[in-house]
Amino acid sequence: MKNKFCKYHGTGNDFVLINNTNLQIEHSPELALRLCDRHFGIGSDGLIIIEPADTADFKMIFYNPDGSQSFCGNGGRCAVRFAKDQEIINRHKTSFVSTDGIHLAEIDSDTIRLQMHNPVILPTNFSEKELPVINKLLINTGSPHLILFIDTKLNILEIDVKYHGAKIRYSNTFKKEGVNVNFVGIDAENNISIRTYERGVEDETLSCGTGVTAAAIAYHSLFNKIEGSQTINVNAVGGELRVKFDYTNSEYSNTHLCGPAELVFTGEVDI
Repeated sequence: MKNKFCKYHGTGNDFVLINNTNLQIEHSPELALRLCDRHFGIGSDGLIIIEPADTADFKMIFYNPDGSQSFCGNGGRCAVRFAKDQEIINRHKTSFVSTDGIHLAEIDSDTIRLQMHNPVILPTNFSEKELPVINKLLINTGSPHLILFIDTKLNILEIDVKYHGAKIRYSNTFKKEGVNVNFVGIDAENNISIRTYERGVEDETLSCGTGVTAAAIAYHSLFNKIEGSQTINVNAVGGELRVKFDYTNSEYSNTHLCGPAELVFTGEVDI
C-alpha cells in the first residue's frame, strides 16, 4: 500500500516522517531498517511516526536506522514542524509524548524551541588514550552521551569520528548499553563545536540534538559554571544550534534546544 511521507532535517540530521494519526499503518523496527537505508530505501538518520496521544497533542515514535528506539532532540524539533505543516496542531505552542515522557515545544518563525528533560550527570571511569582529551563527562539528556573535550592543538575536523566513536561505543565500558560519543572543541566563551558518533546509526551524523544539549551542559559544568540563565552556541557539522538553560543552586532546569527544522521533500512509499 502506498503511503505519503515527508523528509525533514534539523541542521543536517534527517528523518522520514509519517502521519499515522488514523492508526492505519503497522510500523515496526523492520520498517525503520528498510526506509532509513540510504541505498535501498528513502535514506535517513531515523524514522518518526506521529500518532494520537491521550496526554499530549501527539505522540512521537522514533526508530533509529537499526530499528532501536530512543528519544531524539532534532527529531523532536522536526516532528513539531511536521505536525504544524500537517495541521495536526494549529497553534505555535504544543506538547508531545516520546519514550522519555512529555515534551513542550514552541514554534517561533524558523526556530523550533524544544524543552528537554533536565540533564542527569552520570559517573564514568572511562579513559581515552588515543586522543588529547582535556576533560570528559557522561550525561543523559534523553539518551546517554559521553562528552570528550579535545585539546585545541587538535582540530576536531581532523578526528576519524567513525573509528574512535565505534571503538568507544563498543568498548568494555559501554558495549552493553551503548553510548553516543561526542568530540567537542571550545571555540570561545559559550561557543563550542561538536562532532557526534550516534549509537543506532552507528556512524557520524551531521548533528545530534541530545548530544548538542549534553555538550552544552558539560561545557558549562566543567569550564564556565556560573549561576543564572545561560545560552551556549553549539556549532555542529550541519549547522548551529543554541542550548538555553537555567543553573541555580547546583541544579540544571528549563533546558531548551533551539534551532531550525526544514522540509526537504515529500513522496510516497510502499509500507
